[in-house]
Amino acid sequence: MDADRENPQTLKPAALTVADVARLLGVPVEVVQKHLAEGAPHAADGSMNLVHYAAWLNKRLVTAEPEAKPDGD
Repeated sequence: MDADRENPQTLKPAALTVADVARLLGVPVEVVQKHLAEGAPHAADGSMNLVHYAAWLNKRLVTAEPEAKPDGD
């Protein structure tokens, strides 16, 4: 990670790397990668919009069966 990425004020919530998303949410990178493989929204360049990702996660929680929890969350 370069010096600019370590300063949270330089992060753009609409265009984050997978590593940045994982770090901001406090989860392993592998969890975010798994979600991408399961259809989490991302741009053609691989960047992620934090708001779109959060909405996708929320939709999964709302539509999940009561006895089943999404893996990795």
